[in-house]
Amino acid sequence: MREALFWEALEGERVRCDLCPHHCVIEPGKRGICGVRSNEEGVLIPLSYGKVTSLAMDPIEKKPLYHFCPGSSILSVGSYGCNLSCDFCQNYAIAKGQPAFRQMIPEELVQVALSVEGNGAIAFTYNEPLMAFEYVYDTARLAQAQGLRVVLVTNGFVEKEPLDLLLPYIDAMNIDLKAFNDAFYTQICKGQRQGVLETIARVVGKTHVELTTLLIQGENTDREELEAMFRWIAGLDPAIPLHLSRYFPSYKRTDPPTPEATLDQAVKWGRQQLDYVYAGNMQTDRNTYCPQCQGVVIERSLTGTHKHVERGHCPHCGTFIALVDDE
Repeated sequence: MREALFWEALEGERVRCDLCPHHCVIEPGKRGICGVRSNEEGVLIPLSYGKVTSLAMDPIEKKPLYHFCPGSSILSVGSYGCNLSCDFCQNYAIAKGQPAFRQMIPEELVQVALSVEGNGAIAFTYNEPLMAFEYVYDTARLAQAQGLRVVLVTNGFVEKEPLDLLLPYIDAMNIDLKAFNDAFYTQICKGQRQGVLETIARVVGKTHVELTTLLIQGENTDREELEAMFRWIAGLDPAIPLHLSRYFPSYKRTDPPTPEATLDQAVKWGRQQLDYVYAGNMQTDRNTYCPQCQGVVIERSLTGTHKHVERGHCPHCGTFIALVDDE
C-alpha cells in the first residue's frame, strides 16, 4: 500500500484528507466521500492505487478533446471512486461501486502505453482520476520521462496544492463544468461550483484545456445562466473549446433526454461569445471552423479526421487556430 499525500493526522487516530475541498475527517476503518481514501490505523491510504478497472484505446475526440492531437488515439485508463455524487452519473458502476480490477504498477502501465503502435499518450478518465492522485502523479512523471503525453479528464473538484504538484506533468485536461449555478452543484452533485471554477482558472495557460457541460433540460439550460457561463469562459480565453453534451437517463435520474433543439440553441448562443463550441451525443456537425472566416479547418467524419490547418493557421484567411498538434 502507498501512503496518501495531502492529509493530516488528528486526535483519536482520525485523519483529515486535504486532496479536495470536502476535507473529509475520517474515522479509523472508514473512507472519505470518494469511497477510496481510507483511514487505516491513523494513516490515510489510497485504496485504488494501481487498481485499473478499464483500459482501452480511444479516439482522442472521445475524451472529448478536439484541439489536442486531433485524429490520434490514446490509451485510456480508469480506476474507481469519485468525490462528487451526481445523480445522472454516466459511469456510476466505477464511480460509486467497487468493480473488478487488475493491478498495474505505474511502470507497467507506462510500458503498456509504449507498446501500442502509434500511441503517444495516456488518458486518466472514466471515473474521477484525481481520487487516485498518487497513482496518477507517479505514473505521469514516468510517462513524461518516456516521451508520453498525459491527459486528465476530471471534474476539477480538487485543492490548489495537489493541482499545482501534478500540473507540470499534464499535457491536456478536459474539465467538467457541470453547471453555472451553485444549487446544481450542491443539490445534484454534492459539491461546490467555486472550487471547480478556481481549478479551471488556475490551469488555463498552463496546459491545454477543454471544457464539457452536460445539459439537463430545466436544470442548467436557462439562457441567462448559459450566457453567464459563456462570458466567464470567454473572460479566461475565448479560444477554450467547449463541448455541450446531451443528457440521457442514467443512474438515479430518469428525466427524458434533453431535446436536440435545446443543444442546438445553446451551441448558437455559445458561438456568439466563444470561438469553438461543439454539440455532443448527437449526429451533428463535429467539424472545427475558423472563428474569423468560418472555413473548415478540421473535418471530422466517419472516414476519419482531416486537418486543413497550415502551420497553426486557417488556410483560408490566415487566422491563428488554437490547436496542439505534432504536425
